[in-house]
Amino acid sequence: MRELALSEVYRLLEPGPVVLLTTSRAGRDNVMAMSWHMMVEFTPPLVACVVSDADASFAALRATRECVIAIPVAKLAKTVVAIGNCSGRATDKFAAFGLTRVPARRVAAPLVAECIANLECKVADTRFVKRYGLFILEVVQAWRDPTQQNAKTIHHRGRGEFSVDGKTIKLASRMP
Repeated sequence: MRELALSEVYRLLEPGPVVLLTTSRAGRDNVMAMSWHMMVEFTPPLVACVVSDADASFAALRATRECVIAIPVAKLAKTVVAIGNCSGRATDKFAAFGLTRVPARRVAAPLVAECIANLECKVADTRFVKRYGLFILEVVQAWRDPTQQNAKTIHHRGRGEFSVDGKTIKLASRMP
């Protein structure tokens, strides 16, 4: 073993696929790229995610208490990175990046048609928002695109590096 700089730890633990988080406030939709999230409960499904107060989506999520987590596939990687490198304060990211808005059933934020799945969420807990920007979201409606079979997601590894989902293996499990 060799010592690793503490500033590199996040590159080892990035939790899962890069997702898009959509919000809608006062008739204005926004979308941001997000990789700091994790599941925290099975039923109801709860997701913890970090949204910086520097992001345009933060104010909308805090005010409306709802959003959509859209899961893009590898073929959208360049678009996802471009979304993450652009502010929604001055740009309609849906128009700028050719994303298709689809009305959600239970929240005002739009689904993203190009994504493999969309999770409509309501804020369930804000106790850690002020200190960490950490929202706990309850998934209240979930959608999957049946035409995108075996699509691969992208995973942020830091410093502009991404990995793409690899081979799937099945092992016996007693988890629900």
